[in-house]
Amino acid sequence: MTQEDIILHMNNITKSFGAVKALSGVTMEVHKGEIHAICGENGAGKSTLMNVLSGVYPYGSYGGEIEFDGKQCQYHTINDSEADGIVIIHQELALSPFLSIAENIFMGNEQANGGVIDWNATRAKAMQLLERVGLDEDPDTKIMDIGVGKQQLVEIAKALSKNVRLLILDEPTAALNDEDSEHLLNLVRQLRDEQGVTSILITHKLGEVGEVADGITVIRDGSTVGSIRIDSEHPLDQDVLIQKMVGRELTNLYPVHEPHIGEEVFRVKDWTVYHPLDTSRVVVDHANLVVRRGEIVGLAGLMGAGRTEMAMSIFGRSYGSHISGSLEINGREVELHNVQSAINAGLAYATEDRKVYGLNLLQNIRENAALASLEKMSRYGVMDGNIERTEVEEYRKDFKIKCSNIDVPVSTLSGGNQQKVVLAKWVIADPDVLILDEPTRGIDVGAKYEIYEIIDRLVDEGKAVIVISSELPELIGICDRIYTVSQGVITDNVERRNFSQEYLMKGMTQEKKGVATR
Repeated sequence: MTQEDIILHMNNITKSFGAVKALSGVTMEVHKGEIHAICGENGAGKSTLMNVLSGVYPYGSYGGEIEFDGKQCQYHTINDSEADGIVIIHQELALSPFLSIAENIFMGNEQANGGVIDWNATRAKAMQLLERVGLDEDPDTKIMDIGVGKQQLVEIAKALSKNVRLLILDEPTAALNDEDSEHLLNLVRQLRDEQGVTSILITHKLGEVGEVADGITVIRDGSTVGSIRIDSEHPLDQDVLIQKMVGRELTNLYPVHEPHIGEEVFRVKDWTVYHPLDTSRVVVDHANLVVRRGEIVGLAGLMGAGRTEMAMSIFGRSYGSHISGSLEINGREVELHNVQSAINAGLAYATEDRKVYGLNLLQNIRENAALASLEKMSRYGVMDGNIERTEVEEYRKDFKIKCSNIDVPVSTLSGGNQQKVVLAKWVIADPDVLILDEPTRGIDVGAKYEIYEIIDRLVDEGKAVIVISSELPELIGICDRIYTVSQGVITDNVERRNFSQEYLMKGMTQEKKGVATR
């Protein structure tokens, strides 16, 4: 590989935020026409490095040199990098939900004649770009009316409208199902093979890295710790990659755990839920499940199976309409008409969307972690700051939340540390039953392991934990039992001795035999 084959060279990049050094001498090279993965734990500096490259952090705010296609780069804005063909698609999509697909594609790059937008040209060019990314949608469709997978494709179409030469994708499949993820990765391959577009992929899904990447740069604690080349003769060794990422060998992706299962603590009987808007549509159909103390129970189902809807409807009826059935906690039937009554009864629910529903990003760690326990931390109706600080600080240390102190904004934390704050919030509330919805979504393998250890400790203390996950290996690795869910129906109750992806998939794809009627 000659120097002419290198399209991007970043040399000795350093970047600090106050006293915190986010990047320390990072160096990486990307070859022309390749898919290059950047791997590392949450908080390693991957997104910061790409923000430096794309001009989000302007020249002069960091140290080191950037060379793109043989030219020294000093980008002061995103427009500067886009003028050279470098386009970044952030994990949080930058689309306006109220505008159409076509309007979003050409936002800031309007197709105009004499200062007036040419809508015919806008729609025609948008249709061409949508065809290139394999998205069969009317360009006049509003962004709010299409799913997240299609929104990712609109972002790529937007990048193609800017004559992209280097496409940066930050966690592009974190919120996608398997089908949408595969479509997006195939598109990135196609852009490489047919149009010579170079891509940089930030992802925690190591299977994706092995599937599509030609090269890897590994970053740990803000520094480059290694690079790996992948081809047909040298496939990715995930164990080697994990060891480079976390700085230690994970001999097992899941902690060894000896279960100590006790008496029944939670029972759901004939739980039926209808859609909140379409009140004739059954979302959860006569569900029955039991969880015991010290037990980790999984809910396995395909996208749209009704797992999250079931959990939210149980948790203070925060989803659904015409809900029927009964709930028992510690042998007593409970009526959970709202979230507060659910918390008071000893039930907690950690949402799958930590940034929208799990945390208040405008508040700090201390305020977020105390949110579910305000009554517990109050004296005569007034918040006791000493109790609050003592409790939150204890769990900050216990859960190994990486931060300088508990007063830093939760928005500044990595995804894994944000997830630990969500867990701390509910554990401080001291529930008997804790429902965790996609607890490790979008976080790295090292942080996942630490969260699994937290879950194990909770059940060892006598809690009952229900885990909803779209990753079957995760459920198989941590659960004592797994319920399979298909089309709102619990189709099987699988003991650990019968765990296998094939067996679970049968229950997850089972046809619905009956329809609940109201």
